[in-house]
Amino acid sequence: MNPRELVESSHPNTTLRELSAGANSVFRVISEDGSSIIVKVYPVPSRERRERRALESLKGTPGVPTIIDSKVEGDMAWVSMSDGGNWNLGNLPKNLDAVEAAGEVLRGVHDTEAQITNLATSIDSEYVESHYRSTITRLGRFRRRFELDQNVLDSALEMTPPHATDSVTAHTRPTPSKFVVNEEGAVTLVDWEWATLAPPEWDLTLAVWRFAATIGEDAAAAFRSGYGAELAESSYRPWVAYHAATMMLDAAEIREGRLGDLSYLVHDLTEAVLGT
Repeated sequence: MNPRELVESSHPNTTLRELSAGANSVFRVISEDGSSIIVKVYPVPSRERRERRALESLKGTPGVPTIIDSKVEGDMAWVSMSDGGNWNLGNLPKNLDAVEAAGEVLRGVHDTEAQITNLATSIDSEYVESHYRSTITRLGRFRRRFELDQNVLDSALEMTPPHATDSVTAHTRPTPSKFVVNEEGAVTLVDWEWATLAPPEWDLTLAVWRFAATIGEDAAAAFRSGYGAELAESSYRPWVAYHAATMMLDAAEIREGRLGDLSYLVHDLTEAVLGT
C-alpha cells in the first residue's frame, strides 16, 4: 500500500490533493462539506512519533497545528491535523503583516515550557561551538566543489562561534515555506518532526536570514518586529555562517556529482565571514 492508498482507505468519501511527496507524503483531505484537514504519512513510525510528540506537547500554542488523529499501519504511520492554509510565506506575494505574525508565532513557541522531547540533553552552547567548528573543518573537504576560497574557511574558524543562550522549545527549521497562511491571514508553523530543545538564536537567525534572502530586508525586519528582538551584527553573522556551512555540508555529503546551484550559500557564507 502506498501513501495515497493509505489515506484513501483511512479517509473514505473525501477528495485528496497531494501537497508534497518527499520523505514524508502530505495530503490535503477535503470533505464533502468543503472543510479540509492535512494528513501526513511517514515511511517509518519513529518519524511520526517525533512530530506527534512535538505537536501534542505544544497543544493550544497559537500558530501550531492541532492533531486530530493518528495511526500506525504496517511499516507506515499517519497523523491528521488542522489545515493551516493554502499558501506559505515562501510563495505568497510579499505580505509584511503575515511575516510579522510569523515572528509572533515563533516567539510564542520559544516562550512555552513544553516537554517537546524526552532527550536528556539539548542543543546547547557547548554543542553549538563544537559543531560550528567541526562543520567548517569538514566543509574544507568539499571546498573545490563549491569553488569556495580557503581564506573564507580559515576566517570562519577564526571567528567567535555563534553565541547561544539557554535552550528553549525550538522548531529548528523555521524557513519562510514552513509558515503557512490561510484566507484570513492567520499563520501556522508546520513540519515539527525535527523540533527539539535549542538556543532561541538558532531559530531566530535562520528565519531572519532566509526571510531577508528570499523576500527582502523589510521582511526580515518585520519578522524581527513580530518576534520582539533585534540582532546585533556581531551576533548575527556567525549564526549565518553556521547555517550556510551546515546546509552546504549536508548537500555535499548527501549528493554525489553535481550539487545544483548553491552559489547563494557560498555568497552568504563569504559575506558573513568576511563582511563583503
